[in-house]
Amino acid sequence: MNWYIGCFKKYADFSGRARRTEYWMFILFNMIASFVIGFVDGFAGIGGILSLAYFLVILIPSLSVLIRRLHDTGRSGWWCLISIIPVIGWIAVFVFLVLDSEPGMNQYGKNPKGNSSNSNRTGAMNELIKLNELKEKGIITEEEFQGKKASLL
Repeated sequence: MNWYIGCFKKYADFSGRARRTEYWMFILFNMIASFVIGFVDGFAGIGGILSLAYFLVILIPSLSVLIRRLHDTGRSGWWCLISIIPVIGWIAVFVFLVLDSEPGMNQYGKNPKGNSSNSNRTGAMNELIKLNELKEKGIITEEEFQGKKASLL
């Protein structure tokens, strides 16, 4: 549910990146909500007014999370327009949406998954090298070095 609400908090934010989980959970909750609203519409016999209202409410957040998901795979948001092409376009967009995040930073921002385990190791190694240099220069003591080393590993 937090993923769904999170997309509404970023209502018209078309910049940045969205993880697969964020996108697919938003889609899942939309499907569930659409089913329930459609059922209520049919039961109340009001001719789809609630369904239309719900569609209008989720239109912009759906587009924004779609575009942010495309950004996460390293593609421009304009790639969503390929879905205008029947079948082939839909398949292409679906493939883009299920691809894993582009690792690290890309032109749309940093990876929403955070640092990958590889980058974490590289960052920790760089930090250890810097700490070792500080220890050798006498800026930090051996005890401080060991303590910071333990917290990094």
